[in-house]
Amino acid sequence: MAATTCAVSQNNDLHARPQSMCFVCGQDNPVGLRIEFQPRDDGGMAAVWTPGPSLEGFRGIVHGGVVSTVLDEVMSKAVAAAGSEALTAELRIRYRLPVTSGGTFLIRGWIVRRSKRLIETEATLTAQDGRIHAHAWASFLALSKPRP
Repeated sequence: MAATTCAVSQNNDLHARPQSMCFVCGQDNPVGLRIEFQPRDDGGMAAVWTPGPSLEGFRGIVHGGVVSTVLDEVMSKAVAAAGSEALTAELRIRYRLPVTSGGTFLIRGWIVRRSKRLIETEATLTAQDGRIHAHAWASFLALSKPRP
């Protein structure tokens, strides 16, 4: 799955464009996470992630900013998989349990509802024992279609 970045065209229209240097999913980013997201049968997106010690904030615990970044990305992937070109407008995270480095987690994101330009999403980061370590909610704003 290609990463997404934003670019402004010469006529000042904003577009989300795939790129391989994305910090979360870009396979060409030498310092990135290189997470590989897969579509789910329910229309959402998912990935398995084992964060390493280089992502720790406190000893043994992955930095909360990295966790929020990963959850934002999986929701963004769900939005893109649904055919929408959109940017995160608002993001909320509830950290339930520490995310430990070296642990293996399932990252899952899905669309909850959509209106004309607003797309509401959720995501979870779940350990192999089924316990949710973090839950996220985000609103994405669909980009306006370029004018002819």
